[in-house]
Amino acid sequence: MPQRAPNPIDPGITIGHVHLRTADIDRVRDFYVGVLGFDVMAEERDVPGWGTTGDILFLSAGGYHHRLGFNTWKSAGGGPQPDGVAGLHHVAINYPTRAGLADAVRRLQAVGWPLRQLSDHGTHEAVYLSDPDGNDLELAWDRPPDQWPRDERGEITMSFGDLDLDDLLREPPPAV
Repeated sequence: MPQRAPNPIDPGITIGHVHLRTADIDRVRDFYVGVLGFDVMAEERDVPGWGTTGDILFLSAGGYHHRLGFNTWKSAGGGPQPDGVAGLHHVAINYPTRAGLADAVRRLQAVGWPLRQLSDHGTHEAVYLSDPDGNDLELAWDRPPDQWPRDERGEITMSFGDLDLDDLLREPPPAV
């Protein structure tokens, strides 16, 4: 059951970007730019930060300054975050249309990228996978709010059903 905060935050806030550590800027660039199709907004090598130097990469879509940031300051050559520790669970990348989500899945399938889970949450459809550094991603499309499942009190009821991948892939390619 949703609980309103005693002193609620402005409901118009958004999450501006996610900045992740990576072991290898080139490898993560190949995936996010080469496979998923993000634009490179900035990329620099040997940039000072956090008491060391490393590489940075800022990615976006549609001209926003950046939606995803990556750096190697504390992680160059390192392994993925192990299970059993606190930290980021996944990053959700929301596509504005169902066709956009279908396009992302086709891109991943074209390079043989493994999809971990396909879910229909009622409010949205989601495809879960891991990036080259082991960061978990949720690629998603939100249904319009008037289509979200609700209980008798009108509160949102999410579900954890299976996504019909064949139906999703029948979506025509998006107009870009």
